Amino acid sequence: MKLAVHKEQIIEGLQTAAAIIPAKAGAACLRSIWMRAGEDGLSLMSTDANIEFTGTYQAEVSEPGLIGVPGRSFVDLVRQLPSGVIKLSLNEGGTLLLEQGRRSYRLPVNGPEWFQNFSQFPDENAVIWSGDVFAALLDRVSFCISEDDAMDAIACLCIKPRGEGRIDICGLNGHQFALAAIIHDELAERLPESGILIQKKYLPDIRKWLGDDEIEFNFTDKRLYLRRLDRAETLSVPRSLHEYPDYTVFMSRLEGDEISKLELERKESIDALGRILIFNTESDRCVYFDLNPEEVRLSAQGQDVGSAQESLEVHYEGSISRIAFPTRNLMEVFSHFVSSRLDLTLTGPEGPCGIRGAEDPDYTVIIMPMKVSEAAYYSEDEV
Repeated sequence: MKLAVHKEQIIEGLQTAAAIIPAKAGAACLRSIWMRAGEDGLSLMSTDANIEFTGTYQAEVSEPGLIGVPGRSFVDLVRQLPSGVIKLSLNEGGTLLLEQGRRSYRLPVNGPEWFQNFSQFPDENAVIWSGDVFAALLDRVSFCISEDDAMDAIACLCIKPRGEGRIDICGLNGHQFALAAIIHDELAERLPESGILIQKKYLPDIRKWLGDDEIEFNFTDKRLYLRRLDRAETLSVPRSLHEYPDYTVFMSRLEGDEISKLELERKESIDALGRILIFNTESDRCVYFDLNPEEVRLSAQGQDVGSAQESLEVHYEGSISRIAFPTRNLMEVFSHFVSSRLDLTLTGPEGPCGIRGAEDPDYTVIIMPMKVSEAAYYSEDEV
């Protein structure tokens, strides 16, 4: 293998590839970034045995070839080189020679016999989706997905068609649920009725890879594929085969006859909750809402830290006089909205609370209240 390439053309691809490879994998082939030189230029490939990344970049190839190099050290070296042309060649000693001007470095390599072919992007039935829209949806839903891989389906992002071109993007962790809906006729037609599930642990890599440009989106029975429109880079991750819970059961409770409605100012509420949070402890981590038609009184009391009480102007209609929420969680939920005012639908002192905003169309977050016992011990119910 022998080629010349500009650092500027490969550095972003190298950094993406390095972020995927595991830091302490036992197999050297998984710690490697694979480089294939050919007619298309220089292809960079990396995997952690689940996520797969491939990027192809313009290069002057004198001799084709395929080798693996120690991923993180190679990227660290290239990152610290000045801008300009880098020459790469495989010498007779079986090492990679990297040259730039009067600089030269030698790195060990893995031969092509250690390389396992990556899965290819399926061109048939691929659809185009806006990268920034997909990224925004991940931001609005991911915080509600369980961190525990052992939780099966609720440790996954769900992308599910709902009819008439609507697609629900969902996240659930047992005490919170987020749903963002979009209209995409072509993708909705392609999705299976049960939807597709992607484990949360893969979402950060997808989110970092997504940009503002449109992407190609496709999937098979086993994998989800994303590709840039110029076909220069492809990212794929495994699909989860678990069955997602029927979230329409608790969504329907927000439309019941005996609901209470609370409307409040979002920014003012976040600021007040931030001050209330100071008075929470590990055992007392909730904020109480004492509800009146035009005012809500927020309060908290923590052993050894004192007590807090604030009042907010609100509009309230309902029969619930008191309800409690985990303070930090409620602040986080509010922060994912852009609406200046939020509408809270209360289904009961211990029932699901739905949160929506006029400037956040097709976006709903459900949070479970804290159950308050007579002994003032607080525990979260599950959805």
